[in-house]
Amino acid sequence: MASRPGILTDWPWKPLGNFKYVILTPWIIHSTYSVFVKDKSERDISTSLIFPFLLLRMLHNQIWISFSRYRTAKGTTRIVDKGIEFDQVDRERNWDDQILFNGLLYYLASYTLVGASNLPFWRSDGVIMAIFLHAGPVEFLYYWLHRALHHHYLYSRYHSHHHSSIVTEPITSVIHPFAEHISYFLLFAIPLLTLVFTQRASLVAMVGYVIYIDFMNNLGHCNFEIVPKWLFKIFPPLKYLMYTPSFHSLHHTQFRTNYSLFMPLYDYIYGTMDKNSDELHESALKREEDTPNVIHLTHFTTPESIYHLRLGFPSLASKPYMQKWYISLMWPITAWSMILTWFYGHTFIVERNTFHKLKIQTWAIPKYSFQYFLEWQKGPINRIIEEAILDADRKGIKVVSLGLMNQDEELNMNGGLYVSKNPKLKVKVVDGSTLAVAIVLNTIPKGKTQVLLRGKLTKVAYAIAYTLCQQGVQVATMYEDDYVKLNKSFNGSETNLIMTKSFTQTTWLVGEDLSEEEQKKAPKGTLFIPYSQFPPKKYRKDCSFHCTPAMLTPTSLENVHSCEGWLPRRVMSAWRIAGIVHSLEGWNENECGYKMHNIDKVWNTTIQHGFIPIPIPVPSYPKN
Repeated sequence: MASRPGILTDWPWKPLGNFKYVILTPWIIHSTYSVFVKDKSERDISTSLIFPFLLLRMLHNQIWISFSRYRTAKGTTRIVDKGIEFDQVDRERNWDDQILFNGLLYYLASYTLVGASNLPFWRSDGVIMAIFLHAGPVEFLYYWLHRALHHHYLYSRYHSHHHSSIVTEPITSVIHPFAEHISYFLLFAIPLLTLVFTQRASLVAMVGYVIYIDFMNNLGHCNFEIVPKWLFKIFPPLKYLMYTPSFHSLHHTQFRTNYSLFMPLYDYIYGTMDKNSDELHESALKREEDTPNVIHLTHFTTPESIYHLRLGFPSLASKPYMQKWYISLMWPITAWSMILTWFYGHTFIVERNTFHKLKIQTWAIPKYSFQYFLEWQKGPINRIIEEAILDADRKGIKVVSLGLMNQDEELNMNGGLYVSKNPKLKVKVVDGSTLAVAIVLNTIPKGKTQVLLRGKLTKVAYAIAYTLCQQGVQVATMYEDDYVKLNKSFNGSETNLIMTKSFTQTTWLVGEDLSEEEQKKAPKGTLFIPYSQFPPKKYRKDCSFHCTPAMLTPTSLENVHSCEGWLPRRVMSAWRIAGIVHSLEGWNENECGYKMHNIDKVWNTTIQHGFIPIPIPVPSYPKN
C-alpha cells in the first residue's frame, strides 16, 4: 500500500478474494460456445484463445518466479544481497490481478472493436509496426510517465507501493495500484489498438507483444544478472535498446535514476542514467555461487508439497502447509513433477538465510515421504543424502543438519551411517535430537508430575522418557510393548516408568502412530505435545495441540519469507535450529547415530542466540 493511498488504489474485485476469476466466466463460456456450437463460418478462434493465453502468461510468470528464487538462493550473479520478508510476499500475492484486468479488456475489445477478432496468424507489416510503435511512443511516454510518478504527490499516493520492494522479485514488476495499471494499459495499448484500427493485427503480433512486455518486466526485476557482457560488445548500440536486471535494480535502490521502461536510450538522452550501471552489471556477472556455513537437508512430503516450497507458489509457501482444494485441479503438473523427481537424483537449493555473519542454505532431497517407507527406495535415498554430505564436505561447509525423515533410525541410524562410512568427514552431521528433547521438556507445563508417552519410540522419545524419570516425573505408557522397550533401555532401574490403563494424565507426549482411538482416551483439556517430525492429526476439538519441536526465530535471521512445512511464520524446527547453533558455537563433534549433547547446555545456548520458545496453546474449546 502506498504511504498515502490515492483514489482507485484497490482493484474493483478485491472483495471477491480468491473467487475473483468468476468475473471472466461469462466471457470464457461465450467464446467457447462460439467455437464448439456455432457454424464454422461464425467461429472466432482468436477470441477463444484469450483464456489459454491468460493461463500461458501465468505459467510464464511462475517460471520466472521459481527460477529467480532458485538463482538468488544459489547466489550466482545475484545483484542485491538483502533478503525479503513476509510483508513483501503479502504485498505481492495478487500479482495475477493485472492478468485478470488485461483479460477483461481483451474480451471487451474482441467483441466491440472491428479488426480485433478473427485475427490471422501472421502479418509482417503488423509485427514491424508494433516494434516501431513500442520503441518510439511507448518508451518515450513511459519514461516521462515514470518520472511523473516519482513526483512526491503521485509517488506518495501510488508509486511508493511498487517501491516498497527494495529487493525485487519478478512479480514485483506488476505490483502497482489499480490506477497505475490503467495508465500502463493505455500506454501499452498504443501498438495493439493501432494494429487493430489499421487492420494489421495478427495473433503473433498481439500475443508476441504482450509476452515481450511480460518477459522484459520479469527480467528487470529478477535480482540476478543474466544478460552477458559480450552481447553489448558484439553490438554496442544494444545498450541503448535493452536494459539489464542490474540496470533496473539500481532504480529500486537509488530511486532517482534509470527511469526507462526497457530501453535505456531515454536515460542517456535526459541525463538520468546511473553512473554505476555498467560497473554493477560487470560485478554481478562475476559473482560466484555462495558457500554457506550450514545446510539443512529436507525433502518433499506430499505430492502437492512442491507448490508450498519457496520455489513454488509464493502465496502458499508464505503460509503453513494446508491442503487446498484447487491444487487438486493441477494434478497433471503434480504428476509430471513426481515423474521428474523420481528420476532426478540430486539435491537442489530451495532457500537461503543469513544470521549475523552465518550463511545458511536449505537443500531438498527430491523424494516424497511415502518413498521413505519403500524398501527399494531406501538405498537411492541414502545415496542422495550421502552425496549431499560429501558435496558439503568438499565445499568446506561446516555443518549439515538432517530434517524430516532424512535422519530416520531405520534408514540411516539417525545419520550415523554416513559418519561411519566416511570417518574422515570434516563437515559435522547433526540430527538435532538434543534440541528436540530440550524443547519438549521445556514445553511440559511446570509442576506436572505425570505424563503419558505414546507413539513410535525414537531416539528422541527414549531421551525424553529417561530425562523425565530422572527428574522425578512419572512417565506412563499405554502398551506393554512400549513399557518393556523403555524399561530395557533404562536397564530396569527407573521406578518412575509405569504402564497405565486409566489415562488420567492431561499431558501427552506423542509421536507418529498415534491413532484416533488413542486420542479419544485422553481426558478433556489434554495437552498433546508432539516429539516427532510430523504433527499428529487433530481428532479432538476439546484438547490442545502444541506444534512439533520448534522455536521462534530472532529478528536478526534474515530472508525468512516462507514457512517450514506446517509451522507458523518465523518458526523453525528444532532439527534446523540445531545445525545453526552447532555452527555458531563451533562444536567440533557430530550429533548423530546414538550420540547426543548435554540437553541443558544445548537449550541454554539456543536461548542465548535469540531463539524463543513457543507459548503453550490456550484451549479454544468451549468450557462447561
